[in-house]
Amino acid sequence: MGEDTRLAAVVALAQGMAAARTPRESWRAAALGAGRALTGSFAALSVWERDLGRLRVLVNVGDRAADEAEFPEAEAYPVHQFPEITEFLHERWAAGGEPNAWVETAQGLAAGRPGYCHQRVAALRRRGRGSCVVAPIVLHGRAWGELYVARSTGTRVFDRDDADFATVLAAVVAAGLAQTERLEEAHRLAFTDALTGLANRRAVDVRLEEAVERHRAEGVAVSLVVCDLNGLKRVNDTRGHAVGDRLLERFGSVLSLCGAMLPGALAARLGGDEFCLLAVGPPADDVVKVADDLCRRAGELELGEGVACGVASTADPIGPVSSARRLFRLADAAQYRAKAVRAARPVVAGRQGPDDPVVRLADEPEPPRERTSAERRRFRGRP
Repeated sequence: MGEDTRLAAVVALAQGMAAARTPRESWRAAALGAGRALTGSFAALSVWERDLGRLRVLVNVGDRAADEAEFPEAEAYPVHQFPEITEFLHERWAAGGEPNAWVETAQGLAAGRPGYCHQRVAALRRRGRGSCVVAPIVLHGRAWGELYVARSTGTRVFDRDDADFATVLAAVVAAGLAQTERLEEAHRLAFTDALTGLANRRAVDVRLEEAVERHRAEGVAVSLVVCDLNGLKRVNDTRGHAVGDRLLERFGSVLSLCGAMLPGALAARLGGDEFCLLAVGPPADDVVKVADDLCRRAGELELGEGVACGVASTADPIGPVSSARRLFRLADAAQYRAKAVRAARPVVAGRQGPDDPVVRLADEPEPPRERTSAERRRFRGRP
């Protein structure tokens, strides 16, 4: 392979990883790009999970064997079976060396210095592959995992030149993984409440819009629990904001615990003392049961005064839900009702008779722009 061809392969690998929007897409782009660059028939990317002492395969691409899924759920190997990822690399780095790639064949070591690895040779033979090149991936100065590319039996065996090129490709993959990590962190910060670690209002808005679209298209039940933590102002005024923040954090933990009872539910802090749970799929009665448990647990918090909790579900008689805004407004109105009557249990929209006051209040005209927290407070302040 000429220098121009290899340069083009490196550029293609980098571009493929840069275009990835999720970690899975990044892993797949790394394996595909490296496999093509080295003219391999198969490629895989694995991560070293130090806490579990294993190499876990993230992705397999190319000519996969029957036991090789593209994104395996549980394909992992004890790291002691591949000591080069720990012992060899550590010794070389400590001496100032570089994490160079090496080649294994179905007959044993071909190029490189880690030494014969029985497990790799056995795997090559079992899966009809003639040779492989293994390139350590170093991220943030530490062994992150490995890039593995193989060729079928009967094709040209990898050589030292291929191993050197694989070392370069592994460095490009490491740079792409670092970029993916940065994007993931930016995404996490954009959709996470900094104090509680729950989702934030932006995350709720995005998920709720998607959920209502599913409801309209498939009829799936969408339920929203909105709650207001009572007593926060008193705690802030008498004990200080640091203590108030601890109350918010404790309630956030309670909300997360209760939300875990509803598969796939999103627990979020909307801002200030306002929180919510968004559930897509579970029956409305299950959501109300969880909301009831949430009220009970909140009432047991040492510093707070419980919560005012409202529930709105498309599975209840609340009329057509054609927008996320209407479901949010219904849950908001139910919460206002709970606060007004000092209810110890959740108020559920649509369950108070044919002339439900919650539904009537929610369907009053509202400003034709997205509501802010201040607008929600004014909404609750209406007589």
